[in-house]
Amino acid sequence: MRAQGLSHSYRDAHGRSVQALDEVSLEVRTGELLAVVGPSGCGKTTLLELICGLQDPDGGSLQAAPAVLMPQRDLLLPWLDALDNASLALRIAGASRAQARRSAHAMFAELGLDGFEKAAPAELSGGMRQRVAFLRTLLSGKPLLCLDEPFGALDAITRAEMQEWLAGALVREPRAVLLVTHDVEEAALLADAVVVLSPRPGRVLDRLVLDSPRPRRRSDEQVLALRSRALEVLASGSGR
Repeated sequence: MRAQGLSHSYRDAHGRSVQALDEVSLEVRTGELLAVVGPSGCGKTTLLELICGLQDPDGGSLQAAPAVLMPQRDLLLPWLDALDNASLALRIAGASRAQARRSAHAMFAELGLDGFEKAAPAELSGGMRQRVAFLRTLLSGKPLLCLDEPFGALDAITRAEMQEWLAGALVREPRAVLLVTHDVEEAALLADAVVVLSPRPGRVLDRLVLDSPRPRRRSDEQVLALRSRALEVLASGSGR
């Protein structure tokens, strides 16, 4: 995926034009995870929606493989069990229920969900619900995954467990991944590179690269250095 000079505006409740993004350029290749961080309201979610074709840019160019968006909320359907929720993308693509369930079941153990195939969403922990939602995203077959704060609603312990799990899952199932997060440390733990956006309208302030292998520890020197640098860029971009 390559975006060059993407800009986007929208109308607010009073009919005024508000610019969300201003000439944002970034690139992510298969097997890479690019994290995007920035203050609230800087256009991070809008950027994912543009890349996934849910909105049209006002300017710039975009070359993107078919993409799927995983929002912060897991959006599991309460009347379906875990296996049917995970296989929903396959059903939408035309697979029979039996075929879709077989394909999803083959990955349940790998994602730590073995034994919970028939569980209702309400019977699953927050981390398990997110794993089901992520499996549904993987099974869409799209080469580009756009993850919008996928762990933002989880408690700190579960979030740390899910970060470690996601790093391993992406090694086993390589895709091009664009991760939006408010958590600079999460970006440093998971990403190959981190793009820092300014307050609205979102502009690229910096692109920070990590070359240490995953999984990484919070105490790793490169993680600490990138976290510090990203926070400095965010502070300077906000005028502090």
